[in-house]
Formats: sequence, structure tokens, C-alpha cells
Amino acid sequence: MAHNIFFNEQTGQHSFFSVKEKAWHNLGLVVTEYPTSREAIQFAGLDYEVCKLPNIHRLADGITEIVSDNSFFTYRTDNNIVLGDKLSADYEVVQNAEAFTFFDSIVGGDGILYETAGALGNGERIFITAKLPSYIKVGSDDVIEKYIFLTTSHDGSGSITAAFTPVRIVCQNTLNAALRNCSNVVRIRHTANAQEKLKEAHKIMGIANKLSEELDGIFNRWAKVRITDKDILKLIQQALAPSKEVLKAVQTGGELSTVFNNVCNDAFMYAMTSPTQQTETTKGTLFGAYNAVTGYFQNVRQYKDEESKLESILFGTTMQKTQAAFNLCSAFAKNGNEVLQLN
Repeated sequence: MAHNIFFNEQTGQHSFFSVKEKAWHNLGLVVTEYPTSREAIQFAGLDYEVCKLPNIHRLADGITEIVSDNSFFTYRTDNNIVLGDKLSADYEVVQNAEAFTFFDSIVGGDGILYETAGALGNGERIFITAKLPSYIKVGSDDVIEKYIFLTTSHDGSGSITAAFTPVRIVCQNTLNAALRNCSNVVRIRHTANAQEKLKEAHKIMGIANKLSEELDGIFNRWAKVRITDKDILKLIQQALAPSKEVLKAVQTGGELSTVFNNVCNDAFMYAMTSPTQQTETTKGTLFGAYNAVTGYFQNVRQYKDEESKLESILFGTTMQKTQAAFNLCSAFAKNGNEVLQLN
């Protein structure tokens, strides 16, 4: 599987660090202790600044140049690599150090544990994952740790995005879920007041506290709700349906494509055979059914590269499907298997 981690020729290092375990093709620096934000920036090779300058247009005579007042580009000051082009005048650069300042501020600088960080492409996009000090416990020993993930770009391709992401430690499944009227994501535009908004984005901590408290109760209830193998397959089929037409076919017993059946069978096989699905909290339980979907996407499905996988799990199609599974499990817990019955 390909990777897109920036390789810095000046230092001879990939711009990535992780605590204790290597990730993404064994690249980057592995440290044994959780670093401070200043250390994390250096370990991940993110200690560069980004500048924005106006584009210069050369006319047909090959001599005359016009400095644009509405078209700009960004570049790294350490190696002069251009990161973004044709940016608007109101695009505001948010430096890498400011992204880490966001993490330090939301918990007052105490208890945040920087676990991974890195730069993608030429450094036009960065990401940070930080672990919060508390955790969710399902049953007697099934632990779900709580993370905040942040990504931002320097090329104008997207907003600053911070998300709360619970991760089941036994299998590293990201159990993303948005409850009714409560998203797990904060998005901030790269506008002139982006830095101010970044300072205010500590509300992600409020989201983390609210979601983790509610998910603790939900997952523990689901771990006590029994579900048959037949209903697990039905739940998987409905959660993974790629369109309304396929979902209708699943619900009415219509014909399904070979490709879709293979995907569902792979997820069902994971539910039935993975060691992480044979624990007290997951074997034959609704919590296990939800983990079957999340586990399929993280441990079975193939992605173009690690960046695509990360994007899909946190914000893309995978997130949508795991949310569908979460909603189905919520309905099952309330109404039983009648929500899965074929019409």
C-alpha cells in the first residue's frame, strides 16, 4: 500500500513521528515517551513556516510582469517548495505551530498526549492525533481510548478540521459516531479570522466530553443486547448498502450484485472469526455487530493508500457507513430485530 508522507531531503527523514510503534510502512521517527507540543513539531518534521505571496503574471511580450491582487500562492520557507496556487486574497495561513497550540489550549496544556503527527505530499497537508487522558470502558476489560484528530492544509484544499475519535484498543477500530444533534467534528475555514476561530475551537473538548459520556452508556448497553448471526448479516448488509436502490433490494429481498455480496460476506466473516469479535463484550452482542462494520473497514477493506484510508475512516465513505451501522444498532437496541426484517 502506498504512502504519501513527505520525505525531507535536507534532513534525510520522513515527516512523521509516532509513540512506541511505527506506522505507515515503518517510516518516520519512533519515540518512547509522549512529547511536548514543541518536541512533537520537531519529531514530525513540521517545524517549517508557510508564507503567502501574490502570483505574478507575465504578459505576451515576455518582459512585462503584473503582480496580482486577487491570486496568491503559498510556499515553505525552509525549502521554497510551492504548496498551493491560485489562492484567494482572504485565505489565511495557519502555521503548524498554531495547530499544536489548539491542542494545548483545549485542556490547559495538561493531560494531552501527542501520539502521531506528520506531513503529507510536500507538506501541504498536516495531521495530528492526540490522546486524551481518560477512556471509555465496556464491560470489565474492553477499553476504548479517546482521541482528537486534527488536519489542516496549506494549499487551499480544505478547512481546518478537528474530530473526536474513540478507538477500541484491542483492535484499533475507530468507533466514530455522531449522536442526534451532536456532531463529532469541528470545521474552521482558512479565512482572515481563522486564527481566532482556532482559539475558539476548544469546543471540540466539550464535544468529546459529551460524546464519550453518552457512548460509555450506549456501548455498555449494547454489550448486553444479544443478536443472532442471521441478524448480524442483515445489519451489515443494510449498513454497507452503497445506494438507496441497493438498500431497498436488501430490505425487500431483491437481487444483489456479486461485488456487494462479497463485501458483506467479508465483513460477516470478520464478525464471526476475528479474535477481537470473540470477547465477552462482542461475541453475539450488538456491540460486536457494530464492531464488525468498523473492523471490516479498518482491518479487511483495501484502500489506495494510507492517506485515503485515514480520510475515509474519519470523514468519508467509511465514516458514513459506520454511522449507518451505529444508527441501525441504536434502532435495534430500542425496537429489536424488527428494524432488520425483510418486507
